[in-house]
Amino acid sequence: MGGPKFWKLLCTWVMERLRMLAHLAASVALPPPEPAAYLLPHFAAKTLSCSTLFSLLPRAEARALGPPWTPLLTGPLECLGAEGRLAHKLFRDLFANYTSALRPVADTDQALNVTLEVTLSQIIDMDERNQVLTLYLWIRQEWTDAYLRWDPDTYGGLDAIRIPSSLVWRPDIVLYNKADAQAPASASTNVVLRHDGAVRWDAPAITRSSCRVDVSAFPFDAQGCGLTFGSWTHGGHQLDVGPLGGAASLADFVENVEWRVLGMPARRRVLTYGCCSELYPDVTFTLLLRRRAAAYVCNLLLPCVLTSLLAPLAFHLPVDSGEKVSLSVTVLLALTVFQLILAESMPPAESVPLIRGLRGPQGKYYMATMTMVTFSTALTILIMNLHYCGPSARPVPAWARALLLGRLARGLCVREQGEPCGQSRPPESSPSPQPPDRGTGPPAGPCREPRCLCRQEALLRHVATIANAFHSHRAAQRRHEDWKRLARVMDRFFLGIFFSMALVMSLLVLVRAL
Repeated sequence: MGGPKFWKLLCTWVMERLRMLAHLAASVALPPPEPAAYLLPHFAAKTLSCSTLFSLLPRAEARALGPPWTPLLTGPLECLGAEGRLAHKLFRDLFANYTSALRPVADTDQALNVTLEVTLSQIIDMDERNQVLTLYLWIRQEWTDAYLRWDPDTYGGLDAIRIPSSLVWRPDIVLYNKADAQAPASASTNVVLRHDGAVRWDAPAITRSSCRVDVSAFPFDAQGCGLTFGSWTHGGHQLDVGPLGGAASLADFVENVEWRVLGMPARRRVLTYGCCSELYPDVTFTLLLRRRAAAYVCNLLLPCVLTSLLAPLAFHLPVDSGEKVSLSVTVLLALTVFQLILAESMPPAESVPLIRGLRGPQGKYYMATMTMVTFSTALTILIMNLHYCGPSARPVPAWARALLLGRLARGLCVREQGEPCGQSRPPESSPSPQPPDRGTGPPAGPCREPRCLCRQEALLRHVATIANAFHSHRAAQRRHEDWKRLARVMDRFFLGIFFSMALVMSLLVLVRAL
């Protein structure tokens, strides 16, 4: 029925008519008849050539289409090029009696070796609250199919072909720690089939896996998230899984703004599960991550450090300003707001994040800072109580006068106005009122002077009362001044103590950040 030129012209003519039919079907929004529906997009896009026409549609389906498909698709292969003729013949020879439902091994007692290689492309998301890691991976699986082998010399030196992956047997390797409600779907990519039966399947995948997140060192934490791949139904005696190399490839990794990738080592394990007695091998790729803490240091850590350094300044504020307690309470509220902001982005865990605490002997930073501010507020109230001791207060105890008003005041350079630093006012005892001395008056006996003061006894009693009141007032003023001075000494002392504590804790955190 015609020579090769005739069939080639007929092939070209039919392809043009198929393109017109595709545009017509698209214009009226009517789907073409099956199974020719998947041919029309190729014709419309002009991606189907005569050399690949017969490889897309099996001969049995072409006969079922009826005219005008049958004469074209079941005709001789002369319209194809030499390479296309050989590829089509190879495809028909390989899949004439092939089934993708059974494991492709010559001996059923022999285990099929599958090599797994993973390339990390991108970290899409790290959901720390739900502890789910989302990655974009390129997964390569390699195995040997015993029933898909041929001699390249028989087919003109053709040593490899690329065919849809749905036509060949594929290992049922899944992600064990998958954290997705959707069922796993295989990527519809081609496989590379070599003449010796080696099958290579490269497929992209977006994985959502569970990952235990430890935030005890936040924001300077490092995480290790494992991705475990293995066969879902085949045991180790049927399918053996192993990694290609000792780690996943990071050659095409897109840098993440929050996490720095330290590596992704691979480890093969053989485990027994409670459901089955067989041994199941798997490959675990552990993604090692370290958080980039620069943004957290600028947005959370530095404001917290600066706020904590304001807390000791309440001791330096004068008591008469009336703002000592207000400053301490404001600092405490600011730290509480920072902690609430941090708690919204952190997963609920028993461990306290580093921005709220330092592990080790340094204690918990955030908790220690809030505790320090709370104690400073309480001490500020006590010092204000000492400052406002009235005249009715008891005198300063002797030990406090000697230790605090003496040595500590000299060491802290707390002095009175006009008093040089390093010297303190000597302690003064409160003089007790004394009755007027009668031994120094006029001589005994009757006084003959009519205007002598000895005759003004009432006036003398009033003068003695005034003198005693003046001495009592001066003693009360001295006691009040002593308590005020004691309050200043305590303010200066606790200012140094709390400022040193805040500075040391802040430096520890900043050194850890650097």
